[in-house]
Amino acid sequence: MPYDKTFAEVLERFRNIQFSESFDIIVAIANGGIIPAAILNQRLDIGIQLLKINLRDPNQKPRYNSPQLIAPIDFDYKDKTILLVEDRVKTGASLAFACKLLEDAKLVKTFAVNGKADYSLYDEDCFKFPWLL
Repeated sequence: MPYDKTFAEVLERFRNIQFSESFDIIVAIANGGIIPAAILNQRLDIGIQLLKINLRDPNQKPRYNSPQLIAPIDFDYKDKTILLVEDRVKTGASLAFACKLLEDAKLVKTFAVNGKADYSLYDEDCFKFPWLL
């Protein structure tokens, strides 16, 4: 998977995306959502929490039959407006699982660098993110 997007190009998309809501917290699906969440944190100036869910290995091959919560949720999300951040959405299984876990939130909107979400920078064939080594 080549780097067919430069870091500057992707950052420009982060700068230009418009959100209809204001959020109480950013929740990153760890590990892939951490870097995108950090970039959004710089722009939105709200806190980040981690939701430790895993489905795929580092080579994007399924590790489990369905997403798994691999560490307890250790932050308050009840009645909060959440921006749920993932790097890549392929099947939507991790986002759907995360939304179910966060069902006591006031509102959950999803964000993906690439794939189908409430907010996404791209929705196209897979590409290697420029921040990956």
